[in-house]
Amino acid sequence: MTAPAQLVQKLWNYCSILRDDGLSYGDYVEQLTFLLFLKMADEQSGPPFKKSSAVPAGYDWPSLLMKDGVPLDGDALEVHYRHILETLGKKSGMLGLIFRKAQNKIQDPAKLRRLIVDLIDKEQWSSLDTDVKGDAYEGLLQKLCRSLK
Repeated sequence: MTAPAQLVQKLWNYCSILRDDGLSYGDYVEQLTFLLFLKMADEQSGPPFKKSSAVPAGYDWPSLLMKDGVPLDGDALEVHYRHILETLGKKSGMLGLIFRKAQNKIQDPAKLRRLIVDLIDKEQWSSLDTDVKGDAYEGLLQKLCRSLK
């Protein structure tokens, strides 16, 4: 299990990389939230939770990783992510509210792939203690506030 401080540092390091590409910290937190929602919805649909996913197949976490058995990469990944955000934003109910007016702000497909594969997919977010996730989010916001001073 990842300790909160390690998770915050990992998130912050990647945030700094994206900031160098012109992405604001607020945009980063927003993109991270969208991606974590998709990842955790996928985790919740498998064992031990076995809940039905509100995210339709083809617009879910696995669709960001692979298409037709081939890893999704480059422009195809960036276009697919934009399509996911746009499609989910048109859904009814809570899913539509979460993704309404969502836009991809990560313009470099290589960095989007690293965020998805190297950072988010490597963790089992649903199995992390709620305090760890809360501490990680709080730590990221604290670092954001300090950077704005």
